[in-house]
Amino acid sequence: MSALAKSILLFCLNWLDAQLTVVWVRGGVATEGNGLMARLLDMGDAPFIFVKLAVGAFAACVLYRCSRYKMARRGMTVVLGLYLCLMIVHAATGMSALGYHAPEKFIAYLSNLPNIFLALFS
Repeated sequence: MSALAKSILLFCLNWLDAQLTVVWVRGGVATEGNGLMARLLDMGDAPFIFVKLAVGAFAACVLYRCSRYKMARRGMTVVLGLYLCLMIVHAATGMSALGYHAPEKFIAYLSNLPNIFLALFS
């Protein structure tokens, strides 16, 4: 996948994250975990989405413009991986909001994986 395609994907995932966050928070299903973004969300949807998209666009632009550097390419891969995990959390939140509670058990299992992994080395 080209650097431009990855940058566009990053921006689109950021936009989807912003929209889903507004839906879940306004629906009373979830809260915003980032304190600064939570304050912006308290001010209204427009300030939250504007800042979220501005930061996402800036990050995507910087990573694209610096894509000739190995560190930027790795950074893009890490950021896209984190957004993939975040989309899984959004999907689990949506299923839970609709009354399907199996994702909660799956998320609980995933949250215990670091402890299980560390137990292998102790």
